[in-house]
Amino acid sequence: MQAAGREGLTVDFRPRRFLTNGHLQTIAGNYFARVNILPPPEEQSVEVSRASQNQIASQVLCHCHWQPEEVRAGRPTAIIVHGLEGSSNSQYVIGNSNKLWREGCNIVRMNMRNCGGTEALTPTLYHSGLSNDVLAVMNHFVAKYGLRSVSLIGYSMGGNLVLKVAGELGSDASDVLHSVIGVSPAVDLGPSADALHLPMNRLYEMKFLRALLRRFRRKAILFPRAYDRNRATGIHSLREFDDRITALYSGFSGADDYYHRAAAARVIDRIVVPTLILHALDDPFIRLTEKTRETIKANPHITLLESEHGGHCAFLSDSDEATGYDGYWAEYTLLRFLLAHA
Repeated sequence: MQAAGREGLTVDFRPRRFLTNGHLQTIAGNYFARVNILPPPEEQSVEVSRASQNQIASQVLCHCHWQPEEVRAGRPTAIIVHGLEGSSNSQYVIGNSNKLWREGCNIVRMNMRNCGGTEALTPTLYHSGLSNDVLAVMNHFVAKYGLRSVSLIGYSMGGNLVLKVAGELGSDASDVLHSVIGVSPAVDLGPSADALHLPMNRLYEMKFLRALLRRFRRKAILFPRAYDRNRATGIHSLREFDDRITALYSGFSGADDYYHRAAAARVIDRIVVPTLILHALDDPFIRLTEKTRETIKANPHITLLESEHGGHCAFLSDSDEATGYDGYWAEYTLLRFLLAHA
């Protein structure tokens, strides 16, 4: 499949031999290790929600890699946000960080609330609507270092967050924000959650669900007055988890209310920052509704590249030792887009 994007990019993705199936792409992309030559990160905790009368402040942990101080402010800075139950050490975060670092970029590998072993840094749970956390991280580093070019990169749930930020900012987006990129973004939360419950996707759902339930039980131990660990009993789907736990403790009336209010699809028409969305038509569980797809295509600031294959957050093609191409098509595609707008 080849289709030109608004920025001159094309869907020239061809899946790696023997990985033409979306499930195989997804699984391989999750477990194939990336080469990592990043220098040791600088850890910084960023306050994303102030303390209130009833709660302590919420912080997120960022792993940062900065170019030399004398050039740092002028170099492109990429803030990378992982997906559901991922972390700053997820393979796709490491893969992108290495490519961006080699091109002279600053890197901020952001953990969402509670992720990367940070449950004690916030009294709250995390969910797909916390786009203000991404904005707080960006504003923090822009103010601290005088950064002049920032790009937001999000995978899956993180893709929803960065696109939601851009939509909520609309025409008020800072001149510092030069591009936004979503890879396999979960912009239609309800249909995607329901797709996870299909028989062919139950293994993915159970993997996510077990991790979410373990995390909730750890939160209940850390904050016993805030959470009832018994609410984790008898939950068998992601929608049930979001209905009984996420919605209850995050201010939503139920799963449907959460999926509607937290979805980037509601605000994607307002995006005015150069934006790239990568989506595979054989993604096992991320669904783009036709309404959302038409909204994206109608926005002149968004380039949508949809490939027939690629799975979820994978896009593995054949590598080429002669050129040094490692086969991670999405990582190279978003790198070109980011540099074009930096």
